[in-house]
Amino acid sequence: MTALTQYQRLEASGLWRADAEAQRREVIVSLGEASLTISDGNERPLAHWSLAAVERATARGELPAIYHPDGDPGETLELGEDAPEMIEGIDRVLRAISRARPRPGKLRLWITGGLAAAGVLATVFWLPGALLAYSTEVVPPVKRDEIGAALLERIERVAGRPCSASEAEEPLRALGRRVLGPERGGDLTVLRQAVPDTAHLPGGRILLNRRLVEDPEDPDVTAGYVLAEALRAGRADPLGELLQRAGLFATLKLLTTGELPESALDAHAEAILSETPARVSTEALLTAFDGAELRSSPYAYAIDMTGETTLPLIEADPRRETGSRPVLTDAEWVRLQGICTG
Repeated sequence: MTALTQYQRLEASGLWRADAEAQRREVIVSLGEASLTISDGNERPLAHWSLAAVERATARGELPAIYHPDGDPGETLELGEDAPEMIEGIDRVLRAISRARPRPGKLRLWITGGLAAAGVLATVFWLPGALLAYSTEVVPPVKRDEIGAALLERIERVAGRPCSASEAEEPLRALGRRVLGPERGGDLTVLRQAVPDTAHLPGGRILLNRRLVEDPEDPDVTAGYVLAEALRAGRADPLGELLQRAGLFATLKLLTTGELPESALDAHAEAILSETPARVSTEALLTAFDGAELRSSPYAYAIDMTGETTLPLIEADPRRETGSRPVLTDAEWVRLQGICTG
C-alpha cells in the first residue's frame, strides 16, 4: 500500500475501548502495512484492525481523533494531540482506500463495457477473482458474524433449533475455549440433525452433529472433530467459499450494499448440509493435535474403529505417551453429553 510507505513501524499511545460497556484503557498503537495493532503496556496484542475496515468517527482535524472498525462503533480507539503522525498516517491510508473502492457509477461502467470484447474478457477472467479477493479483505468481522448467523438460521429450518440444555452451555463454551482458543468459547453449536459430522460458517462458528457429543466416551474424540473442522476453516476463507459459490453479482451486491442475495445464502446453506467435508492431511492434523496437546488416536478410531485407514494418526499420536491435557472434567463432560435433552 503506497500510501503507507513513509509511516511503516509507526507507534503511538492511545485510549482503546473493547466495546461500548468497557472502560477505556491506555494502549500502544502500531501502524503496519495492512493493519493497526493495539497492544497493552507489556506488548501483548489486544486487537488487530484491518486498515481496509477502519472508519473515523470524528471529523478530520478534530481532536481527539476517534476510530472504530467498520460496523462496530462500540469498539473505539482515541488518538490525541500527542500522536499527530499516527493520525496523519491512518487518515492518509483511509483516504487512499476510499479512492480505490468501487463506486456505483464505476460498476455500471464495467457492466456496460462488458458488451465489448475487451470488457467480456476482463469480466470473465479477471474481475471475479479480483472482487473476491477484495471482498474477503474488507468485510469486517461483525459483518462475517452477521452472514454466519443468517446461514445458521437457514440451516435451522432443516436441522431444528440448536441443542441448548442450560446445564450444558458452560461445558460447551469450555470445550470451545480449550480447543479453539480463550476468545472462542461461543463458537460451537450442536445441531440435532442435518450436519453429517461438522461444518463451519463465516465468522468462526463450528457446527457439530449431536452424535459427536452424545456417543463418544472420551471428550478427546469431540475435541478432535472440532480441531479438524477448524483446520478446514483455516485452509480457505469461509466467506470466500460462499462468494465463490454465489458468483460475481452477489459479490458486487455485498460490496455496494453490505447485503447478500437471499438465494446466495440459501444455496450455500444447502451446500453446507449436503457436501462431504474436505479431507485434511495427516501431517496438518498431527501438527494441530500436537499444538493443542491432544491425543490424535481417539479421533482416528472414531473415524475408523478398525484403525486401518487412520493408522498414521494412531502410530504418530503426539500425545501417546503423556496423554492429552484435560479437555473437560468428568462432570463437565457428563453435562455436555446431555445438551440435546433440554
